[in-house]
Amino acid sequence: MKLKSARPIKILFYTFLMVSLLAPVGGLSQSRKASRASSRPARVSKPAVKAKSTRTSRSTRKSTASSSSQRQLSEALSLVRSGQYAQAVSRLFPLSRRADLAAERMQIKYIMGVCLIELKIYQAAAFQFVDVIRNGNSRYTKQAIEKLSVAADELGDDSLLNYAISKIQLEDFPDKYKDMIYYRLGEVKMKGNQFGEAVRLFARVGSNSRYYSQAAFNRGRSLLELKRPEEALKVFKSLYASRSQLPVTDTNKVAAELAIARAHYQAQQWDDSIEWYRKIPRDTEFWHSALFEESWAYLRAAKFRSVLSNFQSLHSAYYEDYYIPESLLLRAIVYLYICKYDEMEKVLDLFERSYGSVRATLSSFIKNNRDAMSYFQEIEKVVIARRDGKDPSGLKIPFNAARSILDEGDIKRSFAYLRALTDEKRRIEAQPLLSRGSFARYANKIIANRTKNTRIAIGEMVKNHMYSMRAELKDLYEQAGFIRYEMINGQKELLKKKIAGKTISDEQIDEEVNRQFYVQNGYEYWPFEGEYWLDEIGNYQYLGKQSCE
Repeated sequence: MKLKSARPIKILFYTFLMVSLLAPVGGLSQSRKASRASSRPARVSKPAVKAKSTRTSRSTRKSTASSSSQRQLSEALSLVRSGQYAQAVSRLFPLSRRADLAAERMQIKYIMGVCLIELKIYQAAAFQFVDVIRNGNSRYTKQAIEKLSVAADELGDDSLLNYAISKIQLEDFPDKYKDMIYYRLGEVKMKGNQFGEAVRLFARVGSNSRYYSQAAFNRGRSLLELKRPEEALKVFKSLYASRSQLPVTDTNKVAAELAIARAHYQAQQWDDSIEWYRKIPRDTEFWHSALFEESWAYLRAAKFRSVLSNFQSLHSAYYEDYYIPESLLLRAIVYLYICKYDEMEKVLDLFERSYGSVRATLSSFIKNNRDAMSYFQEIEKVVIARRDGKDPSGLKIPFNAARSILDEGDIKRSFAYLRALTDEKRRIEAQPLLSRGSFARYANKIIANRTKNTRIAIGEMVKNHMYSMRAELKDLYEQAGFIRYEMINGQKELLKKKIAGKTISDEQIDEEVNRQFYVQNGYEYWPFEGEYWLDEIGNYQYLGKQSCE
């Protein structure tokens, strides 16, 4: 494998070679002077001779040490040129700390960082480049900034990327890195709610870049945040078209379908939105979210029967561990529209029974825990259980709340960074020449500190999400109270009409399609008798009648 920056190494090699050749000459010259001085006893006292002799000895040792360091450095550079990066790092690391190579230290660190990138040890590499950048006087500063941005991209570390970008103008980055910089900087702007800037940066990512698809997707998301759904639709449909030949469960293809559905929903194009939500395959991770969002589209289109059909799946036993309190209130509202007050009361009771305990447990945990690590340790139990395919035990917070928090974008990114650090530690341990000695201690200390700080940061994020969740539940409980009031008022009005002898409408809800329609089109009908079967999820059809006059 070729080193990406061969020319600076070559210059360094010849510089060291010249110094190595000249150093012994200087040493001999000093020795001759010392010899001549010692041949004149009448002019120099014994203490002066002793002092002169001491200085000569020190100078000789210094020259010998310098020559040895330069020889070792030349050998290390030869290893770099031959692609033996692990061996080179094991030689370069101690040399980067030698006092007699202080003038070459930044150059050594830069070369060592390049070797570490080749070994995919990105975090340790990043620290070499940061040292070069902070020095400020090295001719390798600009190259170090470029390499730091590469390491930050591989790690997914926004702080390192921001540091690199803050030290150089975007236009000064080489063309081969610009797409990555535009994409990562667009992500930063997105997280800072600067959606206009994000759109501009994502649009600059080239169509041939490996970042293009994700950049286009994020550009569409930013346009939706800016309330520009028609522009977003063009972006998402272009992405979908580019993956049209791939399997129906292709992750990026399904993500594009879901994005198109959301864009139509924002544009209040309910039927188009429903059509795209229906495309989401049920054996993908997006299906449950799509089913819930589709329910809102059905409600806005006044298709109440379809909403209730979706809720039969959403509230099945297979999804009891999902955190979806809003869906129960939406179901209650639909029952209110069709005057099904008995069903409405059951749903409101279910909401209070299911999420009252969640709210109480969250409040108790927040009250009794201030340390960020307490929050991290709780959420880590769920991560480990998911990884091992087991049910988490000993949780102090509700499982459905914990898994909902884990699906948050900032939490996902931070855990991905933790996994990158763990992988890096394993790669170091897999290299015999790097897994022991001073470099191993140095690199493991870096990883340990970064891991600790990231865990604390995740804990703070989890705490913030718990606070938001508790506030959301408080608001939903207030809404449940208003809905219950409307239910009681509706029951009272219905009772008045019954007393007055008025009849109830016998119309189907929202559509004229009845059971016979499905039978004629090849469907088999089985009445729901309280049992849920996995292959039936998503196929329930509500055929009730409204109870309003």
